[in-house]
Amino acid sequence: MRDEGTTHRPTADPSVETEGLATKLDRPMGVLGLVFVLIVLGQALAREPWLVTTLSVLGWICWAVFVSEFVFRAVRAPSQRRFWLRNWWQLIFLALPFLRFARALTLLRTARVGGVLSAAIRGSRSAGRLLTNRIGWLAAVTGVVVLASSQLLYVVGAYDAYGPALHDAAMATITGALLDTDHGLARFLEVALAVYSVAVFATLAGALGAYFLEGRRAEGADPAAPGLS
Repeated sequence: MRDEGTTHRPTADPSVETEGLATKLDRPMGVLGLVFVLIVLGQALAREPWLVTTLSVLGWICWAVFVSEFVFRAVRAPSQRRFWLRNWWQLIFLALPFLRFARALTLLRTARVGGVLSAAIRGSRSAGRLLTNRIGWLAAVTGVVVLASSQLLYVVGAYDAYGPALHDAAMATITGALLDTDHGLARFLEVALAVYSVAVFATLAGALGAYFLEGRRAEGADPAAPGLS
């Protein structure tokens, strides 16, 4: 005999709830990723003790949030195998900041370089989360590339001042110009940034071409458009 007073409610799917929460986290985590890029830049340039300490604390707070998000996604992932196949490389960048506790100068420099690369990757992914327009996303990623490459040149000692490093990195990223230094990393960045500038130009040309092509198709499909007599 069925109990009329009992109402059976469908149970929520945990995987759907997890995906919904992860989607809600995309925008705030994207903003935090872009803020982290600026924090890393400030750490490279800061000289006042109080500012260095403040930026260091903010940087570690960001890292704690990033690690928490990564652990959450890993624990609640519907498929553990698929998650780790796609995201195993993030563990490297999450572990690099802890090299700062090492006393060896080489490891310390590696940690600083790793921090810049981590911030660049995080910032690029954040731009993808926040911006759906291709042109806007490309502009944001280009800005991240300029900041990251200039910081790398400054951190490794290719430039004695950050201003010239930022100027040369911006010109190399946008126009493919040569960097004004003989440092080994600079030679590698020259090629990488030149390839990036070509890719940016091709993407912009394709986006503009698609925009005008869609406009012409829309005009041709407009029933109110005057016909030829």
